[in-house]
Amino acid sequence: MIALTLPDGAVREFDGPVSGFDVAKSISSSLAKKSFAIIVNGEVRDLAREIDTDATIEIVTKGHAEVLPLIRHDCAHVMAEAVQELYPDTQVTIGPSIENGFYYDFARETPFTPDDLVKIEKQMHKIIERNEPIVREVWDRNEAIKFFLDKGEKYKAEIIRDLPETETITCYRQGDFIDLCRGPHAPSTGKIGKAFKLMKVAGAYWRGNSDNEMLQRIYGTCWESKEDLDAYLHMLEEAEKRDHRRLGREMDLFHMQEEAQGSVFWHDKGLKLYRKVETYIRDRLDAAGYQEVRTPQLVDRVLWEKSGHWEKFRENMFTTTPDEDDPEKVLALKPMNCPCHVQIFRLGSKSYRDLPLRMAEFGCCHRNEPSGGLHGIMRVRQFIQDDAHIFCTEDQIVSETKIFCDLLKSVYKDFGFTDILVKFSDRPEVRAGSDEIWDKAEAALREAAEEAGLALEVNPGEGAFYGPKLEFVLRDAIGRDWQCGTLQADFVLPERLDASYMGEDGEKHRPVMLHRAILGSLERFIGILIENYAGRLPLWLSPVHAVVCTITNDADDYAQEVKAALEAKGLNVELDTRNEKINYKVREHSHAKVPMILALGKREAEEKTASVRRIGFKHQKTFGIDELGDAMAAEIRDRVIETDF
Repeated sequence: MIALTLPDGAVREFDGPVSGFDVAKSISSSLAKKSFAIIVNGEVRDLAREIDTDATIEIVTKGHAEVLPLIRHDCAHVMAEAVQELYPDTQVTIGPSIENGFYYDFARETPFTPDDLVKIEKQMHKIIERNEPIVREVWDRNEAIKFFLDKGEKYKAEIIRDLPETETITCYRQGDFIDLCRGPHAPSTGKIGKAFKLMKVAGAYWRGNSDNEMLQRIYGTCWESKEDLDAYLHMLEEAEKRDHRRLGREMDLFHMQEEAQGSVFWHDKGLKLYRKVETYIRDRLDAAGYQEVRTPQLVDRVLWEKSGHWEKFRENMFTTTPDEDDPEKVLALKPMNCPCHVQIFRLGSKSYRDLPLRMAEFGCCHRNEPSGGLHGIMRVRQFIQDDAHIFCTEDQIVSETKIFCDLLKSVYKDFGFTDILVKFSDRPEVRAGSDEIWDKAEAALREAAEEAGLALEVNPGEGAFYGPKLEFVLRDAIGRDWQCGTLQADFVLPERLDASYMGEDGEKHRPVMLHRAILGSLERFIGILIENYAGRLPLWLSPVHAVVCTITNDADDYAQEVKAALEAKGLNVELDTRNEKINYKVREHSHAKVPMILALGKREAEEKTASVRRIGFKHQKTFGIDELGDAMAAEIRDRVIETDF
């Protein structure tokens, strides 16, 4: 007798082993038809697999969180089947589901073209309409290797050879197509539906190793409904329009070039934006009681070895060549600031009365990111962090975390981000520190986040090796998520680097070190801002607040007066007196995302007014210059995000 416990606590008993499909059918025929998979003791399985022991189970139907990964994985298999039906000489290699879709890597001499993607997608629809059963089969290792070699599938054979001897070899069959796969899968190809689209072809090395052959990777996206697919494709269109690299050029903010891969050339306007962000966060940290420090760029490897970073991050660190006079001397450009902050903390004696000590640095860090992973100013090799470390006692973890979370929410609100997801990442399998320490740190972070009014999403096993962390994820104007802020509770680094303070009991104690950032990389955060606002930045962040444009040369002198009057109110104003039509000037400055365009002609000069067009609005208004200047200055002072004009 086998007892299966359902999510509502009900128990169903069966005389012997039973498949997930039969369990669903025993509840109702309609449930069996709607089922995609079954979860057995937390493991997602094919419906056809038998359950032979007592277990807790859950039937997976449309709308369940596990459905999308399933149909995306199914879609990858269907794409591989379609490719081999259309192009039999193609080898299939690896094809998983990924965020928002799936991909498959193919070995084929002839490059895939956009027209090929159209043909493959049509063939996929045919396979889905055939509603082919997807059947799991357990194979003998040697038979599986021979089968794939006989088919000319050397990559699949290599994968099997590299699997542990104890690994069960499973293949999935749909029609005449057989693929090596662990699964699970839905019962048939018809479960995928029609809400998918092939997106692009890219190069990919076999197994991600640049020493191996280059394969062709076809990416696709897949969703549960046509509405979800359309929404995703619309979001991609919006994202392309908002690409910070294009907007950066149009707004004359920055550029990148090959001679300095991964580093940003900030132009005058871009640096103005950069300084606004940096000045804002610096002022907030000053008000919150942080000490600002600056530490060296080059630090001896000895410190990185003591801290543990040499072992963990060596491959991403830029280092100097050994000194001829001292071959053991190797310096590294710092990839993070934390070990240097501990050095400042260690100087002089510290008492419990000195804690919490909040130490901040706009530290310039360098990380040797792969060239293929670089992306505009979003992912670079040289960047500035709004990095800080709070040295505190164990009893202060909760209060300091709450203070930080409140500060972080306030900062994000000022930048226009109010939809914040907080992930709680607990202890990883490989970690430093005792379970007792982890219990304390995790409990303190949870309690503080709850007191700060943050709803937590658990991210199991993703904590840092030295402590649990909170990850703050911002949702932008088109629904994309950006992980920016972090808070990590660290009991390990103070121990490794011998940081201590004198406690109230007269004994030495190790401080707890809270690693924290709000914006993260300033470069990346500015990229997020540009894309979130599609370049139409709030007035308080705009590098140029207004441009004064003359309609005729009769207004040139008045334009100079207007510019001077607005600058006297602290506004950054440009002047455009070129002999061009006003509509041309308006189009040009709108393209550059200047917030306010002031048109001045003979009438405005006589009346001492300006016709003002604001980016994002089709209409224009007439203002007196003092009235306009005061309104703009107030908007900047109050950090207004949205306005009716």
